[in-house]
Amino acid sequence: MYPKILLNLIEELKKLPGVGAKTAERYAFEIIDRDHQDIEAFANALLKIKDGLKTCTICGNITEETYCDICKDKHRDRSVICVVSHPKDIIAMEKMGEFHGVYHVLNGVISTFKGILPEDINIESLIKRVDEHVTEVIIATNPTIEGETTALYIAKKLQLKEANVTRLASGLPMGGHLDYADEMTLIKAMEGRKKI
Repeated sequence: MYPKILLNLIEELKKLPGVGAKTAERYAFEIIDRDHQDIEAFANALLKIKDGLKTCTICGNITEETYCDICKDKHRDRSVICVVSHPKDIIAMEKMGEFHGVYHVLNGVISTFKGILPEDINIESLIKRVDEHVTEVIIATNPTIEGETTALYIAKKLQLKEANVTRLASGLPMGGHLDYADEMTLIKAMEGRKKI
C-alpha cells in the first residue's frame, strides 16, 4: 500500500514508546510535509544526541561535559543523595523545586524477569559515593516490584554505612512512574519519606 521507504519510516517511528501504527503514520506524513531543511535539522539532532551526550562521571546523569550541571553546582547539599532509576526522573524531581541535594542515576532497576542484575546497573559507584560526609540516601525508584526490589537491595548494601537510607513515601501510587507524577504528589512523597 505505501512505498517501502515510507513503510520503513513508519516501522522506525512505531519503536518509540507510546507510538502505535496510526500515530506513526501521522508522524511519517508530517515529516513528508516538512521542507528538506526541517528534515535535515531533525535528522542532525537525532545523530547529535547519540554522539554529543555523555554520562556524568559522578552521578550518571546525562550531560554534554564530564560533569552534569547539578554536580557542578556548588550550592547543592552533597550530604543528601537522591537515587533515581533514569535521568528523566531527575527532571521530575527538580520540577518540584524542593530538593537541594545531589542525585545518583542507576540507569535501570533490578529485574530478574528481564535478566537485569545488580551488577548491570549503576549501584557500585553509589556505594563508593556514600562516605562519612553523606547523611542521607533517598531511594526514589518507582513504586513497582522492580523498584522496590532495587530499593531493598541498595538499603541492604548501605547497612554498614553511617547514612540514613530513606524511601519516598505516600503520594506515589504502586505501579506508578516518577516522570508522570505532578509536582504536588512528588512534594508529598518527598516530605513523607521514611527509613528503610
